[in-house]
Amino acid sequence: MNKIDLSNRVAIVTGGAQGFGLAIVKRFLQSGAEVIIWDKDKKLLEELKLDQNVHKIVTDVTDYQSVEKSTNESISKCGKIDILVNNAGIAGPSFKTWEYPLQDWQEIIDIDLNGVFYCCKSIVPSMIKNNYGRIVNIASIAGKEGNPNAMPYSAAKAGVIALTKSLGKELADKNIAVNCVTPAAAKTRIFDQISEEHINYMLSKIPRNRFVKVDELASLVSWMVSEENSFTTGAVFDLSGGRATY
Repeated sequence: MNKIDLSNRVAIVTGGAQGFGLAIVKRFLQSGAEVIIWDKDKKLLEELKLDQNVHKIVTDVTDYQSVEKSTNESISKCGKIDILVNNAGIAGPSFKTWEYPLQDWQEIIDIDLNGVFYCCKSIVPSMIKNNYGRIVNIASIAGKEGNPNAMPYSAAKAGVIALTKSLGKELADKNIAVNCVTPAAAKTRIFDQISEEHINYMLSKIPRNRFVKVDELASLVSWMVSEENSFTTGAVFDLSGGRATY
């Protein structure tokens, strides 16, 4: 494992109690960061046992008041926020666009897109004040290509890509980098939300003929949030096993 130095950095990882988020949390801890996990699943947070001490805050990223409260609590606990990883997300069920349930559409957009906006809106001002920040938004290859039977998820992740580019440009004159990752699917609990047919479709599109491993994503993200990533901003980092078309 390559050593990335995140010493004296405070990182928030949303949806950090499982899957991609938990892998990122563990990698950040190994790199010396102080980590705050934001997750809405209180039970999962309470059951989470890690070798190093981490802060855990129950947060609903779809509720801006909850995000603001957690931002203030995080700064109160740790004094600052250097790193934000917007990872919280859901896949939603598999339906054709014209058959997609309205409630599921709204839930996916609220978590996968609005949640990213709310966290950035709340945390960026403190980064501007400190003239330092690294933001990584976890998008998806679906945001580039548009997966059939997953229109809300694809649309939300495309929105995350555009949000990343806009915010990166707005903060380019400061020591704040804003980038996103477009991973292929990984075998996490998110697979429980989608059909076997859709899982097989996603695998068939990956030239490497396997799903991405959570540790592979965590490795890339750990460099993206480091001080060494001092120039690239508003960029999209591909982690799709060769599937990406741009």
